[in-house]
Amino acid sequence: MSHKAPFTNDPILQMNSLAPALKVRDWVRGQPLASFQPGRVYILEFCGTWCRPCVGAMLNLIELQEAHKDSGVEVVAVAAHESAASADEAQAYLDAWLAEQFRKLNFRVAFDDTGTMNTLWMEASFSLGIPKAFVIDRDGYIAFIGHPDDLHDVLPQVLDGTWRTSAQAKAAERERIAKDEPKPATNH
Repeated sequence: MSHKAPFTNDPILQMNSLAPALKVRDWVRGQPLASFQPGRVYILEFCGTWCRPCVGAMLNLIELQEAHKDSGVEVVAVAAHESAASADEAQAYLDAWLAEQFRKLNFRVAFDDTGTMNTLWMEASFSLGIPKAFVIDRDGYIAFIGHPDDLHDVLPQVLDGTWRTSAQAKAAERERIAKDEPKPATNH
């Protein structure tokens, strides 16, 4: 029996899944990234201008990018939860937020209001809230899905290739799935 992600025909996205595509409307910071490159480690973080914890997560990612830039780590943020009267208005607000909050921003930021990134990543992994980080390892597989605050512990192990096979990783993934996976409806 295979689990299906909600509202799609795609399989569930979890640790050891091949990373889905990057399909965004526009890149608002940095050069466009067409696909994940083999040999690099990516941190893909979903954020939002309205999300207070996202500010701290983004500042943390700026530090992580600086500390690990020579190790083949690349941070990519995606704003896929913006709401405004139009896509242009949402993107302008995102631009202003980035300029005001993150003067030392050192990674790419994408904007997607089409729902594609939410479907491919958030819904497929049963991720309910942001900020949410996905770590894609050098082989293009999901190594971690969770809160960006956990990246300081996880990233060194992903970089040395020991994370995905560790008991700690398996326990973290079981806990995440137990917390996020939809529960069957019960009749009372």
